[in-house]
Amino acid sequence: MKRYTKKRSKKAWMGPGTLVHIGEKTVDITGVTVIDYNETDLREETLQTLEQCLLLKDRPTVTWINIEGVHDVQLIEKLGACYEIHPLTLEDILNTDQRPKVDDMENYIFIVLKMLHYNDQGTAIVSEQVSLILGSNFVFSFQEGLKGDVFEPLRQRIRSSKGKIRKMGADYLAYAMLDGIVDNYFAVLEKLGEQIELLEEEVVTDPKPETLQRIHYFKREMLYIRRCIWPLREVVAALAKRESDLIKESTEIFLRDVYDHVVQIIDTIETFREMLSSMLDIYLSSLSNRLNQVMKVLTIIATIFIPLTFIVGLYGMNFKYMPELEWQWGYPFVLTIMISVVCIMLFFFRKRKWL
Repeated sequence: MKRYTKKRSKKAWMGPGTLVHIGEKTVDITGVTVIDYNETDLREETLQTLEQCLLLKDRPTVTWINIEGVHDVQLIEKLGACYEIHPLTLEDILNTDQRPKVDDMENYIFIVLKMLHYNDQGTAIVSEQVSLILGSNFVFSFQEGLKGDVFEPLRQRIRSSKGKIRKMGADYLAYAMLDGIVDNYFAVLEKLGEQIELLEEEVVTDPKPETLQRIHYFKREMLYIRRCIWPLREVVAALAKRESDLIKESTEIFLRDVYDHVVQIIDTIETFREMLSSMLDIYLSSLSNRLNQVMKVLTIIATIFIPLTFIVGLYGMNFKYMPELEWQWGYPFVLTIMISVVCIMLFFFRKRKWL
């Protein structure tokens, strides 16, 4: 249950804005990388000290600062003090059990969302909280550092100056990061959809006790994914309304496209949930039908043996005078009658389509 709930007890009774990391420490050392660019120039490096990052504050270029590993409270606090980030925002960054949301803080926009990927074994879906801070000329991204990220294609676009990325502002960069995370949802759902289709075929053709366990497993997975993605629709809708001056009119249409993708993903999730619910009904119906078939065969066998038991019981009585006891063909005659009864009953059952 760790991925559904994380321990918040150590934050109890602390004042608002108290910086405490909630979640697992996934990396030993917090990594800080920066990409600073404009249409003609590009600077990319890994920073050793936070002071190097602070020197980029007043540059006219677009600055993307990515922080991997949010357990370093002092680093987050120092960065927030330099860029005048509200303590409640810093508190939400350190709390990795946040619901996807967006806060307009006037001088910056704070966005929280979940990045999904499969674990190392490829057996379960895990989420990583990604926090974005969009300023006038900078974007901060805070990651837990579980298993890389989905931003590498975006970095390649910036390096090669493909598309509009180097010509646009920080709001377009934030959109591109948001779009990359949402597009990754499709990849996760496609893989999950293939597994659900195989499970559906198994339920129809050859349901087993293990099948029921897999149905419940996928139902839990869909519940988990829905919890991570469902609130994102409100987040993107709020950004697409462009109520902040930090989001330009030229970026609004791209955010609406991301909103359409989120709606499509939510529809896919609901479809998968309905499929899994129907699979459970099909599985129970299959078990019931299989039991009915077994009972049908047993009933037919018992019905066939009822007259045979009567005949055997009749000739098993210990009366001294029975006409057939001393008859030479008595035994074959009784066997012939018994076989005839079986054949007549089988013919009758087949004619009534009971077999």
